[in-house]
Amino acid sequence: MEIKTYLRILRKRGWIILLAALIAGAAAFGFSKMQDPTYRARILVSVVPARADWGLGNSLKDLLRNYQTNLLTHRMANKVIDRSQLDMNSYEFLEEIEVNPEPDRFVMEIVAKDRDPQTAIVIVQTMAQIFVDEREAWNQLQDKRDRIDISIVDDARDAPQWKPNPKMNALAGLILGALAGALIIFALEWLESGVLRDTEDVEKALGTSVLGTIPPA
Repeated sequence: MEIKTYLRILRKRGWIILLAALIAGAAAFGFSKMQDPTYRARILVSVVPARADWGLGNSLKDLLRNYQTNLLTHRMANKVIDRSQLDMNSYEFLEEIEVNPEPDRFVMEIVAKDRDPQTAIVIVQTMAQIFVDEREAWNQLQDKRDRIDISIVDDARDAPQWKPNPKMNALAGLILGALAGALIIFALEWLESGVLRDTEDVEKALGTSVLGTIPPA
């Protein structure tokens, strides 16, 4: 299709794209506002070897995944629930928790998502403290040279809103709405592809020149 044809289609049906984009964007924004917000708190736990030893450091990087597995257990969930007096069971608790080992930085990231920002903060702070306490107890049974120093990098202080994000959802709605509008236009043009609109269409269809036209009444 020529540029002239595209411009003609946009002039004639461009409003469909705009209308579909506005409707989808407004719907996405309104739906986001109706949802209950979820808040996200995070805390970092430093996990470093007691001495600067290459072998011990590499072993510790592998241990971080083991720590992740042990943190995401019902045993740990029940410990945090009991200490913090949370009104949930271990299944609900584990649905809100995320543990991410970062071997390059020798840290464990603990993340909690909850509809109450204070609860999210309490969860990550309590879990981090229990993890530190358990590792410290383990250290007491080890030679000082083989110990692993565990400490909270910084206390959890806030829990910003994680979702929904009305602005981002509205933008996504605008884009999807515009694409839907473009598909509608494509379908309409396909249905009318056999219609001869002007002299150029007639000449292309018949392969001959148009000598004259009958003006509309």
